[in-house]
Amino acid sequence: MTINSGTTGIDAIKRGDIPVLDISAARSDDAERRAALAAQLGAACESIGFLVITGHGVEPATLDSLTGAAREFFESDDDEKMKWLPPSPYVFRGFFPIQTSALAGSLDVETPPDLCEVFAVNRFDDPGAAEAAGVGPGREGFFAPNIWPEIDGFRDAWTAYYADMEALSNHLMSLMAISLGLEEDWFVDKIDQHISNLVVNHYPAQNQPPATGQIRRGAHTDYGSLTVLYQDNNPGGLQVELSDGTWADVPHIPGSFVVNLGDLMAAWTNDRWVSTMHRVVNPEPELGRTSRMSVAFFHQPNYDAEIVCIPSCTSIDDPPRHEPVSSGQWVIDKLSKSVS
Repeated sequence: MTINSGTTGIDAIKRGDIPVLDISAARSDDAERRAALAAQLGAACESIGFLVITGHGVEPATLDSLTGAAREFFESDDDEKMKWLPPSPYVFRGFFPIQTSALAGSLDVETPPDLCEVFAVNRFDDPGAAEAAGVGPGREGFFAPNIWPEIDGFRDAWTAYYADMEALSNHLMSLMAISLGLEEDWFVDKIDQHISNLVVNHYPAQNQPPATGQIRRGAHTDYGSLTVLYQDNNPGGLQVELSDGTWADVPHIPGSFVVNLGDLMAAWTNDRWVSTMHRVVNPEPELGRTSRMSVAFFHQPNYDAEIVCIPSCTSIDDPPRHEPVSSGQWVIDKLSKSVS
Protein backbone atom coordinates (compact mmCIF):
# COMPACT_ATOMS: atom_id res chain seq x y z
CA MET A 1 0.00 0.00 0.00
CA THR A 2 1.20 3.50 -0.77
CA ILE A 3 0.64 6.71 1.09
CA ASN A 4 -0.53 9.66 -0.95
CA SER A 5 -0.89 13.06 0.63
CA GLY A 6 -2.78 14.31 -2.42
CA THR A 7 -5.24 11.44 -2.75
CA THR A 8 -8.94 12.27 -2.61
CA GLY A 9 -12.05 10.67 -4.05
CA ILE A 10 -13.27 7.16 -4.68
CA ASP A 11 -10.15 5.95 -6.52
CA ALA A 12 -8.19 5.88 -3.26
CA ILE A 13 -9.57 2.55 -2.08
CA LYS A 14 -9.18 1.00 -5.53
CA ARG A 15 -5.47 1.85 -5.68
CA GLY A 16 -4.79 1.14 -2.04
CA ASP A 17 -3.71 4.69 -1.26
CA ILE A 18 -4.31 6.04 2.22
CA PRO A 19 -4.67 9.84 2.31
CA VAL A 20 -2.36 11.72 4.66
CA LEU A 21 -3.73 14.99 6.02
CA ASP A 22 -2.04 17.70 8.03
CA ILE A 23 -4.97 18.72 10.24
CA SER A 24 -3.33 21.67 12.00
CA ALA A 25 -5.92 23.92 10.31
CA ALA A 26 -8.57 22.26 12.49
CA ARG A 27 -7.48 24.61 15.28
CA SER A 28 -7.47 27.66 13.01
CA ASP A 29 -9.91 30.58 13.10
CA ASP A 30 -9.65 30.79 9.31
CA ALA A 31 -12.98 29.44 8.01
CA GLU A 32 -11.65 28.91 4.48
CA ARG A 33 -8.75 26.79 5.70
CA ARG A 34 -11.08 24.72 7.85
CA ALA A 35 -13.53 24.24 4.98
CA ALA A 36 -10.73 23.10 2.64
CA LEU A 37 -9.46 20.63 5.24
CA ALA A 38 -13.00 19.40 5.87
CA ALA A 39 -13.45 18.70 2.16
CA GLN A 40 -10.27 16.60 2.09
CA LEU A 41 -11.35 14.74 5.21
CA GLY A 42 -14.77 14.06 3.72
CA ALA A 43 -13.23 12.67 0.53
CA ALA A 44 -11.14 10.23 2.57
CA CYS A 45 -14.18 9.19 4.60
CA GLU A 46 -16.15 8.53 1.43
CA SER A 47 -13.47 6.66 -0.47
CA ILE A 48 -11.75 4.42 2.06
CA GLY A 49 -12.79 5.38 5.61
CA PHE A 50 -9.12 5.40 6.64
CA LEU A 51 -6.59 8.21 6.72
CA VAL A 52 -3.34 9.17 8.41
CA ILE A 53 -3.21 12.50 10.23
CA THR A 54 -0.31 14.74 11.15
CA GLY A 55 -0.41 18.19 12.74
CA HIS A 56 -2.79 16.82 15.37
CA GLY A 57 -1.37 18.73 18.32
CA VAL A 58 -0.74 15.74 20.63
CA GLU A 59 2.63 16.14 22.27
CA PRO A 60 5.09 13.25 21.81
CA ALA A 61 5.73 13.25 25.56
CA THR A 62 2.06 12.47 26.24
CA LEU A 63 2.19 9.46 23.94
CA ASP A 64 5.54 8.34 25.33
CA SER A 65 4.23 8.47 28.91
CA LEU A 66 1.24 6.35 27.99
CA THR A 67 3.13 3.74 26.01
CA GLY A 68 5.82 3.54 28.67
CA ALA A 69 3.26 2.92 31.42
CA ALA A 70 1.41 0.38 29.28
CA ARG A 71 4.61 -1.45 28.40
CA GLU A 72 5.54 -1.70 32.07
CA PHE A 73 2.16 -3.25 32.80
CA PHE A 74 2.24 -5.76 29.96
CA GLU A 75 5.79 -6.80 30.79
CA SER A 76 4.80 -7.71 34.36
CA ASP A 77 4.17 -11.37 35.15
CA ASP A 78 0.80 -12.97 34.49
CA ASP A 79 -0.13 -13.24 38.17
CA GLU A 80 0.32 -9.49 38.57
CA LYS A 81 -1.72 -8.67 35.47
CA MET A 82 -4.53 -10.98 36.56
CA LYS A 83 -5.07 -8.82 39.65
CA TRP A 84 -6.59 -6.16 37.42
CA LEU A 85 -9.34 -8.15 35.72
CA PRO A 86 -12.81 -6.61 35.52
CA PRO A 87 -15.63 -8.25 37.52
CA SER A 88 -17.26 -9.33 34.25
CA PRO A 89 -16.22 -9.48 30.58
CA TYR A 90 -19.06 -7.01 29.99
CA VAL A 91 -17.38 -4.39 32.17
CA PHE A 92 -14.86 -3.09 29.67
CA ARG A 93 -12.29 -1.82 32.15
CA GLY A 94 -8.92 -3.13 33.21
CA PHE A 95 -7.07 -6.16 31.87
CA PHE A 96 -8.31 -8.72 29.37
CA PRO A 97 -5.92 -11.66 28.89
CA ILE A 98 -4.85 -13.05 25.56
CA GLN A 99 -7.35 -15.27 23.74
CA THR A 100 -10.42 -13.96 25.58
CA SER A 101 -12.05 -12.27 22.59
CA ALA A 102 -12.44 -12.73 18.85
CA LEU A 103 -13.37 -9.52 17.08
CA ALA A 104 -14.54 -11.31 13.93
CA GLY A 105 -17.39 -12.60 16.08
CA SER A 106 -18.90 -9.11 16.05
CA LEU A 107 -19.71 -9.82 12.38
CA ASP A 108 -20.94 -13.35 13.17
CA VAL A 109 -17.76 -14.92 11.78
CA GLU A 110 -16.36 -17.75 13.90
CA THR A 111 -12.58 -17.76 14.39
CA PRO A 112 -10.12 -18.90 17.06
CA PRO A 113 -9.60 -16.32 19.84
CA ASP A 114 -7.42 -13.35 18.96
CA LEU A 115 -3.74 -13.29 19.97
CA CYS A 116 -4.07 -9.99 21.79
CA GLU A 117 -4.17 -8.84 25.40
CA VAL A 118 -5.82 -5.56 26.30
CA PHE A 119 -6.01 -2.88 28.94
CA ALA A 120 -8.96 -0.47 28.76
CA VAL A 121 -10.18 2.68 30.52
CA ASN A 122 -13.09 5.07 30.16
CA ARG A 123 -13.95 8.37 31.92
CA PHE A 124 -16.34 7.34 34.68
CA ASP A 125 -14.23 7.42 37.82
CA ASP A 126 -16.35 10.38 38.89
CA PRO A 127 -19.90 9.19 39.75
CA GLY A 128 -21.18 12.57 38.59
CA ALA A 129 -19.81 11.96 35.12
CA ALA A 130 -21.49 8.56 34.97
CA GLU A 131 -24.79 10.04 36.12
CA ALA A 132 -24.62 12.80 33.51
CA ALA A 133 -23.85 10.24 30.79
CA GLY A 134 -26.88 8.09 31.56
CA VAL A 135 -26.06 5.45 34.18
CA GLY A 136 -29.15 3.62 35.37
CA PRO A 137 -30.63 0.19 36.13
CA GLY A 138 -29.07 -2.41 33.87
CA ARG A 139 -26.33 -0.03 32.75
CA GLU A 140 -24.09 -0.01 35.82
CA GLY A 141 -21.42 -2.19 34.24
CA PHE A 142 -21.14 0.04 31.22
CA PHE A 143 -20.52 3.12 33.38
CA ALA A 144 -18.21 1.42 35.87
CA PRO A 145 -15.17 3.25 37.25
CA ASN A 146 -11.72 2.34 36.02
CA ILE A 147 -9.37 -0.28 37.37
CA TRP A 148 -5.93 1.21 38.02
CA PRO A 149 -2.78 -0.94 38.44
CA GLU A 150 -0.36 0.07 41.17
CA ILE A 151 2.27 1.44 38.81
CA ASP A 152 3.80 4.85 39.42
CA GLY A 153 2.45 7.39 36.95
CA PHE A 154 0.12 4.90 35.23
CA ARG A 155 -3.15 6.68 35.97
CA ASP A 156 -1.79 10.15 35.20
CA ALA A 157 -0.37 9.00 31.86
CA TRP A 158 -3.61 7.37 30.75
CA THR A 159 -5.89 10.21 31.85
CA ALA A 160 -3.69 12.83 30.14
CA TYR A 161 -3.71 10.88 26.87
CA TYR A 162 -7.47 10.30 27.12
CA ALA A 163 -8.04 14.05 27.49
CA ASP A 164 -5.96 14.74 24.37
CA MET A 165 -7.95 12.16 22.42
CA GLU A 166 -11.21 13.76 23.52
CA ALA A 167 -10.02 17.14 22.23
CA LEU A 168 -8.71 15.67 18.96
CA SER A 169 -11.95 13.75 18.36
CA ASN A 170 -13.97 16.92 18.93
CA HIS A 171 -11.92 18.69 16.24
CA LEU A 172 -12.41 15.79 13.84
CA MET A 173 -16.15 15.61 14.44
CA SER A 174 -16.41 19.35 13.85
CA LEU A 175 -14.61 19.00 10.51
CA MET A 176 -16.83 16.08 9.61
CA ALA A 177 -19.92 18.18 10.23
CA ILE A 178 -18.61 20.88 7.90
CA SER A 179 -17.79 18.32 5.21
CA LEU A 180 -21.35 16.98 5.39
CA GLY A 181 -22.87 20.42 4.87
CA LEU A 182 -23.96 20.74 8.49
CA GLU A 183 -23.39 23.41 11.09
CA GLU A 184 -19.98 22.97 12.68
CA ASP A 185 -21.54 22.11 16.06
CA TRP A 186 -24.09 19.59 14.69
CA PHE A 187 -22.54 16.62 16.51
CA VAL A 188 -21.92 18.41 19.82
CA ASP A 189 -25.11 17.43 21.67
CA LYS A 190 -24.66 13.85 20.46
CA ILE A 191 -21.12 13.44 21.77
CA ASP A 192 -20.96 15.78 24.78
CA GLN A 193 -21.48 12.81 27.14
CA HIS A 194 -19.59 10.32 24.99
CA ILE A 195 -18.80 6.81 26.20
CA SER A 196 -15.44 6.37 24.47
CA ASN A 197 -12.90 3.75 25.50
CA LEU A 198 -9.13 4.10 25.43
CA VAL A 199 -7.56 0.72 24.76
CA VAL A 200 -3.98 -0.45 24.52
CA ASN A 201 -3.62 -3.64 22.51
CA HIS A 202 -0.54 -5.73 23.22
CA TYR A 203 0.35 -8.49 20.80
CA PRO A 204 2.87 -10.74 22.56
CA ALA A 205 5.71 -12.51 20.83
CA GLN A 206 4.55 -15.73 19.22
CA ASN A 207 6.83 -18.37 20.67
CA GLN A 208 4.73 -21.14 19.16
CA PRO A 209 2.79 -21.26 15.88
CA PRO A 210 -0.76 -19.89 16.00
CA ALA A 211 -3.69 -22.23 15.46
CA THR A 212 -5.13 -22.50 11.97
CA GLY A 213 -6.98 -19.31 11.15
CA GLN A 214 -5.76 -17.54 14.31
CA ILE A 215 -4.35 -14.03 14.00
CA ARG A 216 -3.66 -11.11 16.30
CA ARG A 217 -7.01 -9.41 15.62
CA GLY A 218 -9.65 -10.96 13.40
CA ALA A 219 -11.23 -9.06 10.53
CA HIS A 220 -13.80 -6.58 11.81
CA THR A 221 -15.20 -3.10 11.49
CA ASP A 222 -15.15 -0.70 14.42
CA TYR A 223 -18.39 0.01 16.19
CA GLY A 224 -18.67 3.72 16.86
CA SER A 225 -18.14 7.08 15.21
CA LEU A 226 -14.37 7.05 14.68
CA THR A 227 -11.16 5.50 15.97
CA VAL A 228 -7.87 7.32 16.55
CA LEU A 229 -5.01 4.82 16.51
CA TYR A 230 -1.32 4.94 17.30
CA GLN A 231 0.62 1.92 16.06
CA ASP A 232 4.25 1.08 16.60
CA ASN A 233 6.49 -0.04 13.77
CA ASN A 234 7.05 -3.66 14.75
CA PRO A 235 6.11 -6.43 12.29
CA GLY A 236 2.72 -8.12 12.20
CA GLY A 237 0.49 -5.08 11.95
CA LEU A 238 -2.69 -3.46 10.73
CA GLN A 239 -4.18 -4.28 7.34
CA VAL A 240 -7.20 -2.81 5.56
CA GLU A 241 -9.42 -4.63 3.08
CA LEU A 242 -9.57 -2.95 -0.32
CA SER A 243 -12.60 -2.85 -2.59
CA ASP A 244 -11.32 -5.80 -4.65
CA GLY A 245 -11.14 -8.00 -1.53
CA THR A 246 -7.36 -7.90 -1.16
CA TRP A 247 -5.60 -6.83 2.03
CA ALA A 248 -2.94 -4.14 2.25
CA ASP A 249 -0.70 -2.96 5.08
CA VAL A 250 -1.44 0.36 6.75
CA PRO A 251 1.99 2.02 6.83
CA HIS A 252 3.59 3.49 9.92
CA ILE A 253 4.47 7.20 9.78
CA PRO A 254 6.36 8.49 12.85
CA GLY A 255 4.39 11.08 14.80
CA SER A 256 1.09 10.33 13.07
CA PHE A 257 -2.21 8.72 13.96
CA VAL A 258 -4.41 6.48 11.85
CA VAL A 259 -8.07 7.52 11.83
CA ASN A 260 -10.84 5.24 10.64
CA LEU A 261 -14.61 5.37 10.71
CA GLY A 262 -16.90 3.03 12.62
CA ASP A 263 -20.24 1.48 11.80
CA LEU A 264 -22.31 4.20 13.47
CA MET A 265 -20.75 6.90 11.31
CA ALA A 266 -21.52 4.83 8.22
CA ALA A 267 -25.14 4.49 9.35
CA TRP A 268 -25.35 8.19 10.26
CA THR A 269 -24.25 9.12 6.72
CA ASN A 270 -26.51 6.58 5.00
CA ASP A 271 -23.40 4.70 3.84
CA ARG A 272 -22.02 7.73 2.01
CA TRP A 273 -19.02 7.25 4.28
CA VAL A 274 -17.56 3.81 4.82
CA SER A 275 -16.62 1.70 7.81
CA THR A 276 -13.91 -0.48 6.32
CA MET A 277 -12.92 -4.00 7.32
CA HIS A 278 -9.49 -4.31 8.91
CA ARG A 279 -7.43 -6.81 10.87
CA VAL A 280 -4.07 -7.28 12.62
CA VAL A 281 -2.01 -10.09 11.15
CA ASN A 282 0.72 -12.32 12.55
CA PRO A 283 4.36 -11.51 11.88
CA GLU A 284 6.33 -13.72 9.55
CA PRO A 285 7.50 -16.86 11.42
CA GLU A 286 11.11 -15.69 11.54
CA LEU A 287 9.91 -12.49 13.29
CA GLY A 288 7.52 -14.25 15.64
CA ARG A 289 9.49 -13.32 18.75
CA THR A 290 8.69 -9.65 18.16
CA SER A 291 5.84 -8.13 20.14
CA ARG A 292 3.70 -5.20 19.04
CA MET A 293 1.57 -2.54 20.71
CA SER A 294 -1.12 -0.17 19.50
CA VAL A 295 -3.23 2.48 21.25
CA ALA A 296 -6.83 2.95 20.12
CA PHE A 297 -9.28 5.65 21.20
CA PHE A 298 -12.70 4.31 20.24
CA HIS A 299 -14.86 7.41 20.04
CA GLN A 300 -18.44 6.44 20.83
CA PRO A 301 -21.39 8.88 20.87
CA ASN A 302 -23.54 9.41 23.96
CA TYR A 303 -25.16 6.22 25.26
CA ASP A 304 -28.65 7.48 24.46
CA ALA A 305 -27.77 9.25 21.22
CA GLU A 306 -30.14 8.04 18.52
CA ILE A 307 -28.23 7.33 15.33
CA VAL A 308 -30.61 8.45 12.61
CA CYS A 309 -29.69 9.30 9.02
CA ILE A 310 -28.18 12.79 8.81
CA PRO A 311 -30.55 15.06 6.86
CA SER A 312 -27.90 16.06 4.31
CA CYS A 313 -27.22 12.39 3.52
CA THR A 314 -30.68 11.40 2.33
CA SER A 315 -33.08 12.38 -0.43
CA ILE A 316 -36.21 11.13 -2.18
CA ASP A 317 -33.98 9.02 -4.42
CA ASP A 318 -31.79 7.83 -1.54
CA PRO A 319 -33.99 7.15 1.50
CA PRO A 320 -32.51 6.10 4.86
CA ARG A 321 -31.04 2.59 4.69
CA HIS A 322 -30.71 1.87 8.42
CA GLU A 323 -33.18 1.64 11.27
CA PRO A 324 -32.53 4.12 14.09
CA VAL A 325 -30.43 2.67 16.91
CA SER A 326 -29.06 4.02 20.17
CA SER A 327 -25.29 4.27 20.45
CA GLY A 328 -25.12 2.34 23.72
CA GLN A 329 -27.28 -0.58 22.68
CA TRP A 330 -25.37 -0.92 19.43
CA VAL A 331 -21.98 -1.22 21.08
CA ILE A 332 -23.26 -3.62 23.76
CA ASP A 333 -24.69 -5.90 21.08
CA LYS A 334 -21.39 -5.87 19.21
CA LEU A 335 -19.26 -6.50 22.30
CA SER A 336 -21.46 -9.40 23.39
CA LYS A 337 -20.66 -11.21 20.13
CA SER A 338 -16.89 -10.82 20.41
CA VAL A 339 -16.33 -12.10 23.97
CA SER A 340 -15.02 -15.67 24.08
